[in-house]
Amino acid sequence: MSPEGRAAIEHVTVVVIGAGHAGLAASHFLRERSIDHLVIERGEVANSWRRERWDSFRLLTPNWQSRLPGLAYQGPDPDGYMTTKEVTRFIEGFAALSRAPVRTGTTVTSLRPAGDGYRVTTSRGELGCRAVVIASGACNRPVVPSFGEAVPTSVVQLTPFDYREPGPLPDGGVLVVGGSATGVQLAAELRRSGRPVILSVGEHVRLPRTYRRRDVLWWMDASGVWDQRYDEVDDLTRARRLPSPQLVGTPERTTLDLNALTSMGVEPVGRFAAVRDGRALFSGGLRNVFSLADLKMERLLDTFDAWARTRDLELGPPERFAPTRVPESARLQLDLRSGEIRSIVWATGFRPDYRWLHVPVVDEKGRLRHDGGVVDSPGLYVLGLPLLRRRRSTFIHGIEADAHEVIDHLAGYLAVRR
Repeated sequence: MSPEGRAAIEHVTVVVIGAGHAGLAASHFLRERSIDHLVIERGEVANSWRRERWDSFRLLTPNWQSRLPGLAYQGPDPDGYMTTKEVTRFIEGFAALSRAPVRTGTTVTSLRPAGDGYRVTTSRGELGCRAVVIASGACNRPVVPSFGEAVPTSVVQLTPFDYREPGPLPDGGVLVVGGSATGVQLAAELRRSGRPVILSVGEHVRLPRTYRRRDVLWWMDASGVWDQRYDEVDDLTRARRLPSPQLVGTPERTTLDLNALTSMGVEPVGRFAAVRDGRALFSGGLRNVFSLADLKMERLLDTFDAWARTRDLELGPPERFAPTRVPESARLQLDLRSGEIRSIVWATGFRPDYRWLHVPVVDEKGRLRHDGGVVDSPGLYVLGLPLLRRRRSTFIHGIEADAHEVIDHLAGYLAVRR
């Protein structure tokens, strides 16, 4: 204790917040540059993979794409898709390999400017540092629209953080809200459990699981689509908010689009717009929503085909897929008091949690202001956000290049300040 009776402040050059794949990649490159640092983690290494995924969850990316600096998948099933336990073990292995200085069970409660650096207050004391890397992830808090409060109390409401498997849900129908990867996967699982399922769909990204005998994400990788940089994107704000593609990782490499779901008996409706007098109101225009998703998929496949024509590779012939089927009369409202729907699963996206960040770098919509991971405050950086520096940024295999460049910038900043 200091003479004033307060605990001494621990000093380190860089604090990394979060010990997922992004924070550990930052640690790897900090160690390479001999920059002393500490990785702070509220739970355990890979905490979100342990605590915040449903039981049947698998990565969307094939195993051969699972790689971190100095570590790649070496198992017997390169074309498979990792389970949450396998992802956790993979990230744990990387933490051990890179000898990351991780302090687990330590929650950051406040980050404030202090002198020529920052003061990090945690559940285990205070840290003073010259730079901070925020690697706490983009999916800390599920997004639920405010009108969810108007849903009758007889209907159970869950987010993907609450959902584990169909069993605990009440018997009866389920309304799944959201047509991204999470929404379509949960809708399919709930339908297979025997429950009636209604899926509320807005803007979405349709993709086949395989194209011309290869995983569609092989095409994204090989054709260079994933290498597009953030400063080459026309509407970066919109691109960073695009929903994840309608994909699922299964041994059969099954396509899980809306046609597959309607064939299973899932009923599509429009975007969930409001609750009024106990009724869920859905927007119309499904035909336009479906047509736009189909058009964007066709354009992407055209890009793949154009790239393939310049390569001497043994690939199957070009493919095209049936348009998304539009229901003859999609309902525009649903009485939530009738008992037809007993539960709602909000698969409406996620957002970061910056309530602990007391630096004026968050905009009115809760988004961090940054330029390719360099936050709008000297010595503050971020990793692990969508399209941070490239289109592949969100995925595990996309972090290496991002972390390398962001830590390069951080090292230059420290050198100048010295």
